Amino acid sequence: MKLLYTLNSPYARKVRIVAAEKHIEIRLEEVVLAAPDCPVKQYNPLGKVPVLILDDGDSLYDSTVIVEYLDNRTPVAHLLPLDSNSKIKVRRWEALADGICDAAVATTMEQRKAESMQDANFIARQMGKVSLGLQVLNDDLTKNNALGKSKWCVNGAFSLADIAVGCMLSYVNLRFSTVIDLATDYPNLAELQIALHKRPSFQDSQPVS
Repeated sequence: MKLLYTLNSPYARKVRIVAAEKHIEIRLEEVVLAAPDCPVKQYNPLGKVPVLILDDGDSLYDSTVIVEYLDNRTPVAHLLPLDSNSKIKVRRWEALADGICDAAVATTMEQRKAESMQDANFIARQMGKVSLGLQVLNDDLTKNNALGKSKWCVNGAFSLADIAVGCMLSYVNLRFSTVIDLATDYPNLAELQIALHKRPSFQDSQPVS
């Protein structure tokens, strides 16, 4: 199997971490989406990463589909619980983390335009989603702590929820560290990030500025 990815994509990083945690060997091919010869559109008509190319030449996209496929390939260290209620809880965390990433990426793309072309209202709306999403996740971790649960997001066990949130936090920190202070504003998320960064899968996939 081969993964088409960009280095700082939080969605592709989520896939890379799942593969590492599951001990599944995947060949990595870094791509440049703007390059004329970028192969992504051959495998994903939306032209987005990540794309997982299977051994038979078929392809899977987007990250939520790919991570479920990988999790089901081997019974080692299930990251999506087999219990349906717990699985829904994990998926909820993942959905919110990915939604925050969507807003953060949209803001980043808007801010790359010439200043005269930027839409300040659009940026404010997207950053509002980021801030509110972070607050909800931080509050949910506060509830976990109040109930005496461990540092992980769902049922006291490391799961895809933690991976999705961790990838999102790294991306937010990469792009908005000058305006968002996790340690001050979202301390429970900051503690989770510290715990996640002790894992080799996170250390080996750090985004770069």
